[in-house]
Amino acid sequence: MTVDVSVVIPTFRRNPELREAIGSVRQQGGVSLEILVVDDSPEGAARAVVEEMRDPRITYLPMPRPTGGVPSIVRNLAWPRASGTLVHFLDDDDRVPEGHYARIMALFAARPEIGLIFGRIEPFGACPPAQLAHERAFFAEAARRARVCRRFGTKRAFAGQMLFGRPMLVCSAGVLRRAAVARVGGFDPEIRLMEDAEFHARVMRTCGADFIDEVVLHYRIGFPSLMHAPDPPPGQLQAQRAGRRRMQAKYRRAHGAPEFYALAAFTRFVAQRL
Repeated sequence: MTVDVSVVIPTFRRNPELREAIGSVRQQGGVSLEILVVDDSPEGAARAVVEEMRDPRITYLPMPRPTGGVPSIVRNLAWPRASGTLVHFLDDDDRVPEGHYARIMALFAARPEIGLIFGRIEPFGACPPAQLAHERAFFAEAARRARVCRRFGTKRAFAGQMLFGRPMLVCSAGVLRRAAVARVGGFDPEIRLMEDAEFHARVMRTCGADFIDEVVLHYRIGFPSLMHAPDPPPGQLQAQRAGRRRMQAKYRRAHGAPEFYALAAFTRFVAQRL
């Protein structure tokens, strides 16, 4: 049977949230699916969730060597095994809106030249109201930046925002052609944080992207937030800086210093007009 969408869900000891994430995928209509659950826990915590569902579309993949929290390596184990035309990297605590995959399939059919489609992010979670309001404002601003970048084509403006500005999307907010994932070689295993921004920047520049102005993801906010913790630990900040440095260095090597610095200037120009 032809598979339309392969959903890759890395997970680590979050079985209740994983059940909700898988449930939001299973209720998608109008497309054929496979779900690849990649368990990064050494004791195989997610196996019970997969077995209790008894759904032949779900495959359980234990990590041969658990990474201790390196999502790029976990995702890279699964996507080469994906047989779908499209791939969605869904975090184990997020939810897919009803009807999302059928809508995305139609959009990709109409836009054969692009490799990535992403859209608006709707945060939710058991966090203080002030934090949730902050997260909503952040993602509303991300959508505004994406709308501006969209005016300038499918590649460089989007990639520049990922390289030099604030991210426009989290990993679960984009759906990709499997061919685009293969073309860029998946995630960079050397990057611990910012790995999704670097991956999306490469796909955008190489294969093109489009932004749709509708909710594509219900994004769970923890307390404190990983992205917006008021006082993040020094190790997290160091890993984020290292990820951004590697991302920018790779882009400069791949596309040359003139484009790199021109894109940095252009991104600042766009940011001043938001």
